[in-house]
Amino acid sequence: MSDALRRLEVEGTAHEERRRDPMWLPGVKYTLITAVEGCVDVAQHLCSSEGWGPPADNGDAMRVLAAHGVVPREHAERLARAVGFRNVLVHEYVDVDDSIVLARLGDLSDLDDFLRRVAEWLPDVDR
Repeated sequence: MSDALRRLEVEGTAHEERRRDPMWLPGVKYTLITAVEGCVDVAQHLCSSEGWGPPADNGDAMRVLAAHGVVPREHAERLARAVGFRNVLVHEYVDVDDSIVLARLGDLSDLDDFLRRVAEWLPDVDR
């Protein structure tokens, strides 16, 4: 997940010439998918390993983390929306508005915050 985020940060500052490459935007979309899936994997793993019960779905896994103090509730809701956006990208339910992809590329703070908050929470876990 952290590798995907670093690649997205680099691509967020890509010059116009690079952005004209026909593989650039599909590559950004795929890397966004990978980053959000990383969040989901971490959330699902924590729900399982901590015995918090199975979440109803991947977005709910973020809410379960909020219920147990890993992330704030508002952050969990934004992450759940990111999971929904990932679903749209993967399953192409509708044509994806590329301006939304670019806006998300311009603000990766929710994903960065997720990594930071989970890392801060982990040392407190009694193992």
